[in-house]
Amino acid sequence: MQRVSVYIDGANFLYGIRSINEKYTDFKFDFKRYIQKLLKNRLLVDIYYYNASLKQELNPELYKKQQQFFERLRQIERFKVILCKRQRRTTKDGSDTYTIKGDDIHLALDMLRDAYENKFDVAILISGDGDFSPLVRYVRKLSKTIESSYFANNISLDLLKECNSSTIIDKKVVNEFFLREMQTTLADTEAGKKLKDLLGK
Repeated sequence: MQRVSVYIDGANFLYGIRSINEKYTDFKFDFKRYIQKLLKNRLLVDIYYYNASLKQELNPELYKKQQQFFERLRQIERFKVILCKRQRRTTKDGSDTYTIKGDDIHLALDMLRDAYENKFDVAILISGDGDFSPLVRYVRKLSKTIESSYFANNISLDLLKECNSSTIIDKKVVNEFFLREMQTTLADTEAGKKLKDLLGK
């Protein structure tokens, strides 16, 4: 039976899901069921999720919701939440946004380590970031299979070419894997209205 490890680029996933509908949020996506679908009866080794906490002082309500989301993910078996730093950046118009620093390198190092230690046969990369193209190319040289899961409006063609296979996350998939007890979108709240500014989008 093939062994599978999953690597989720949290920021890329959020931008992807909002490219389908700006009212959507990853807070309500059922990662557990979605990953089970991707596994296809193969053996799950680990799930890694990379993101950064929002600034509590800027929006305590949204910060609290995000922390609850992270805690829900931690309750999933074999799910590891890796939190990086969020760094302030001033835009040309003088406004401040906060970008995540270090998430890509953490993901790359973890996948490389696991490949060298022969912890998986297949790695599922949930990201459309083209910066991962060299990583995928290198890991495949170690006789590993790389599958990608991506959003159509948030994908690098170079990354797709490097992966062995790919699965698109479209509106139908997102709707299928929304948590049913959380149907009201985040954008319907005051906190949600500030999410776009905080993320610089």
